[in-house]
Amino acid sequence: MKRSYSPLLRNSIILLFIVILFSSCANVVPVEECLTGQTYGFWYGLLHGFIAPFSFIVSLFQDDVAVYAINNSGHWYDFGFLLGAMIIFGGGGKGTKGK
Repeated sequence: MKRSYSPLLRNSIILLFIVILFSSCANVVPVEECLTGQTYGFWYGLLHGFIAPFSFIVSLFQDDVAVYAINNSGHWYDFGFLLGAMIIFGGGGKGTKGK
């Protein structure tokens, strides 16, 4: 009895294999180089959340631009980044329909 797989499942497995194959060859930047200098807090997280879409586009063409600051203060930076990104992307405020 021959088993038939759906084309979606087969294509998903192939895509996953290709992503793993190419990501295993990626260049890794040592974290120690990123942990020098200023520690970024809530306000910088908020700013980085605002400019995240633009930073992402620039980071595709320049290696020295990152979307997220590694040398941050932790949860407060994360909260500011998330809040800034939510404000820029609308925050889901128009997700419900009015009657």
